[in-house]
Amino acid sequence: MCGIVGYVGKTGASSVIMDCLRRLEYRGYDSAGLSVLNGDLQTYKAAGSISELDKVLPAEIKGNIGIGHTRWATHGMPNDVNAHPHCSSDIVVVHNGIIENYLKLKEWLEDEGYEFVSDTDTEVIAHLVHFNSNSLDLFEAVHKSMAVLEGSYAIAVMSKNNPDTLIASRKDSPLIVGLGENEFFTSSDATAFVAHTRDVIFVDDREIVKLTPEKVEFYDMEGQLLEKQISTIDWDVEAAEKSGYAHFMLKEIHEQTRSLQKTFAGKLAELEGNVRLTELKLTDEQIRNINRVEIIACGTSWNAGLFGKYLLETLAGMHTDVSAASEFRYRDPVMDENVLTIAITQSGETADTLAAIRNVVQYESSTIAITNVVGSTITREAENVVYTHAGPEIGVAATKTFTAQLIALYLLAIYMGRKRNYLLPDEAKDVIKALKELPGHVQQVLNQRDQIRKNAAQYADCRDYYFIGRGLNYPAALEAALKLKEISYIHAEGYAAGELKHGPLALLEKGTPVVAIVTKNRTYAKMLSNIKEVKARGAEVIAVADERDREIGKYADLVIFVPATNPLLSPVLSSVALQLLAYYTALEKGCEIDKPRNLAKSVTVE
Repeated sequence: MCGIVGYVGKTGASSVIMDCLRRLEYRGYDSAGLSVLNGDLQTYKAAGSISELDKVLPAEIKGNIGIGHTRWATHGMPNDVNAHPHCSSDIVVVHNGIIENYLKLKEWLEDEGYEFVSDTDTEVIAHLVHFNSNSLDLFEAVHKSMAVLEGSYAIAVMSKNNPDTLIASRKDSPLIVGLGENEFFTSSDATAFVAHTRDVIFVDDREIVKLTPEKVEFYDMEGQLLEKQISTIDWDVEAAEKSGYAHFMLKEIHEQTRSLQKTFAGKLAELEGNVRLTELKLTDEQIRNINRVEIIACGTSWNAGLFGKYLLETLAGMHTDVSAASEFRYRDPVMDENVLTIAITQSGETADTLAAIRNVVQYESSTIAITNVVGSTITREAENVVYTHAGPEIGVAATKTFTAQLIALYLLAIYMGRKRNYLLPDEAKDVIKALKELPGHVQQVLNQRDQIRKNAAQYADCRDYYFIGRGLNYPAALEAALKLKEISYIHAEGYAAGELKHGPLALLEKGTPVVAIVTKNRTYAKMLSNIKEVKARGAEVIAVADERDREIGKYADLVIFVPATNPLLSPVLSSVALQLLAYYTALEKGCEIDKPRNLAKSVTVE
């Protein structure tokens, strides 16, 4: 959600910033702008895409220091005036997040004589910094302003009175500094500047960064100089490019053969029937004493969490609850030191999930984060971290990060099951063997893309789509429905198949497509009965079935076959097949697949 960029260096800032902003388009935005300092502040902004900003930029903009922004509207409609950067005399600001006390600050600033031209909360920051800069230099003015701002923010600030200095800071919103040769970057996402440098420093909450052409300095809220660790991004710019695919989403669907293998690489001990998770600090005694698991997540990660519930209960005998982070943080949960909290977040910056994981600290609950981003905020908030190693995911609709989260949960469930003596070695070996075979099976699903594309075209004009499953296939149905509605804008719902007769059957009409995930497991016969119920209402059934199934063709109108595997693993293969179905449906409808309307990649505000 939104993207900020700052640059100080040896090159024309405008070209660098525009390149960085283009690389942040995937995060979701509705306007864009930049400011470059060269004696005077030169500010340009436009509603719509970055191509609209391009139209208003002069052929040449001089200046080697600047800031840029892609905005996703929260306060005020998406238009030229509300687009960032926002100015106050000699001060210019870009901001991600929400300032919760902006109305109170706005009223006070208006009493001080400041005039507001936008409907945003961000303009408050610009005027506040300007007010403080009347008696302080830029660094001190930002420092003093931070003390009164409430809410979440990542900001970058320039002033023409401090022509060689860029100040950046954050609270509850991601910010990273990139270290180049005689040039420095700051951004909400390393994707912005990875073409220029892979050496980064992660900014922690309430730290202030001073960037000049010569150096970068980090300070805490007491004004003390900090020593920070340099990290290296383990992927390059090529990993963030389309590599010949029509869309990032299609590329990332195909990358799952590698991302799954990378997530379990070095962790499977098949001969022992065990999993190695050396990164976990939990003692054996702590694991044995866990009486409940609380999984906290949002969106696609919540669907992965529901998978986790089934896996932890089946493989480890651990009672597990799954909560939407946006709800959990406002509940009064019953928790203690024997509850294990697992937070799942692709970006590691999801605002509600971060707030929820901070809430559990008061209960002394042990915490594990499952995330894809090394150095993200969640890795510092949780006691333990399991990384998914899926690589950069640019498409807004999560694909490879979702299935990588599932692999992390399989690993965790096997690990816990063995530590608790609930899962026998031979049982673990069966699941581990199937895990190792999974990348090859995913490739077999991908090889069916042409047939799945034909299936998608057949129903692309439908108004409604329904997905049903039982057991582990139920969260697969939820995720498939989410993928379809996200990128094709078709109304889609996922249901536990046994709940059809409790209301959803009333929604079925002649020709309505119903996707039934009916791979071979203990609920197979029940699923066939559910398919009959659906067919009796005139709906058309697309079945996702085991390749060994010779009966399903008698029940379904179309069948997408997936390779035979351990029943615990088959939902991963079904999910890949249904990602392709969603992609090709959206392609048939001419939708903007990588940047679906009104959505953002990383939701860093409530």
